[in-house]
Formats: sequence, C-alpha cells, structure tokens
Amino acid sequence: MFVANDWKQYELLDTGGGEKLERWGDVVLRRPDPLIIWPLEKETAEWRGADAHYHRSSSGGGQWEMKRKLPERWVISYGKLSFYIKPTGFKHTGLFPEQAANWSWMMDKIRSAGRPIKVLNLFAYTGGASVACASAGAEVCHVDASKGVVQWAKENLQLSGLGDKPVRFITDDVFKFVQREERRGNKYDAIIMDPPSYGRGPNGETWKLEDDLFPFVQFCTKIMSDKPLFMLINSYTTGLSPTVLHNLLTMSLGRKYGGTITCGEIGLPITASKLVMPAGILGRWES
Repeated sequence: MFVANDWKQYELLDTGGGEKLERWGDVVLRRPDPLIIWPLEKETAEWRGADAHYHRSSSGGGQWEMKRKLPERWVISYGKLSFYIKPTGFKHTGLFPEQAANWSWMMDKIRSAGRPIKVLNLFAYTGGASVACASAGAEVCHVDASKGVVQWAKENLQLSGLGDKPVRFITDDVFKFVQREERRGNKYDAIIMDPPSYGRGPNGETWKLEDDLFPFVQFCTKIMSDKPLFMLINSYTTGLSPTVLHNLLTMSLGRKYGGTITCGEIGLPITASKLVMPAGILGRWES
C-alpha cells in the first residue's frame, strides 16, 4: 500500500456508511465513496457540521447541500505545489489527494536522473502530476480531452509559481495524440497515465479500459526515449487489480527494457480510526 501521509492542508477526518469526511484547507466536505462499505461508528458533530454535503441522486449524479456559503474556489498546497479546489457537479473537487504519493516519487526520480527529462502526462485532468514534474525540473506535455480541466491545469501551474516552466497543454484525444507523436518522431523519457474506465474524446472517440489499455501502453513504448526513466499507470476502475497492471507492464515494458515493476494499492490515512482508506491502484515501471 502506498499511503499519501505527508499532507498538511488536506485531511481524511473519518469514514463510514458509504461516506468520507474531509478537510480541504479550512473547508470540511462530506462526500460518498463506494469503497467505504464499513459502518459509521458515530455521527459526531463534526460530521453533522460539514460545510457541504454531496447527496447522490437515485437517478444518477447528485448535488451539493451547502451548509454555509463557500468561495467559488479556494487553494490548498502540498509542499511548494498549490491547487485550486472547487466542488463540482460530480462530487469531485478537482484534486485526488492520494496521488501525492506518486508526485513525491516522480519528483525524486526526475531530480535524481542527472539529465533533462521529458514527461508526457496522459488523461492528465487538472494537472497534479504535471505541476509536480514541472517543479522537479522536467519538460512536460499535458494532454486531456476536456478543455475545462486543461484550463484548470494551466491555472494550477501558474498558482504554483511555475508559469515560466516548459509545460505544453494539449486538448485532444490521447490515443490520436500519441499516434501523431509517433509519426513526428517525438520521444519522452517518462509517461504518466490515469485512464478512465470509459470515456469519449472531443470528436466522439471512445475509450474502454479493458479493451484499449494494453494496446495503448504497448503503443506508448514507441514514443519512449532510448533511455526511458519511468512509466506510471493509475487506475480507479473497480475490479482491476495490481496484479493485472503488473502483468500488463511486464508484457509491454518489462520484456522490452528490463527494469523494475512495482504495483499496489494507493491510499489515505484516516485520522479517526487510524486505518487506511483505499483509493485506487498504481503500476510503476522504472529503468
């Protein structure tokens, strides 16, 4: 288990009954999470006093119940990295705090490489990994199919004081982008991806993880440099195990480059119970 336990401005306060209680800076949010199948031991005043509570709808989706007026967005920081937080219509906030475990690992890999590193971040969302890699000195290409989250990522980069760093932001279908990069002869030392279970590109392209992930990862080896540094795959797809990622990385990168493969769960410490909240899986290949 890889645990993101270095946060100061984020805290997973408690969990239970299908919900989690979180502190984002000075804002406390109550949100559902399908992995929390254990009961809530006690609904304390802290639970009842959450600043906002996301209620699922029986017809899909849901909405926020605001207990007090919140700013349209606010800032939290992880070390020198800063991010805008905003409750969205799909219960998310624009940041997955468990990914800090990966940010620290990637930053260490880039800084210790002793050479310029080019990073490709695919399905890159609001750019947590892009900001982390840029702060470590890498040249970054950030790709996502959503124009809105790409703009959010640009703002996070500026917020972190990294607006002058060599980061390229691309709104595109990631598979088509990688194919074009292969034709152009562009190469990357590190590739990060956080593929959805299912998705659509800006022109109606479809992505289905169980069908498309392995051929996509295999194709990505064509745009890795002669001295690749790492590949990181994150997944929140229910039922996908770390062993699946290990096998996939072994068959694609391991057989081509050798190196080391590490896979496992990723999680967050729960303050009240001292347990760990699982929050997806990761697969790391490194040279």
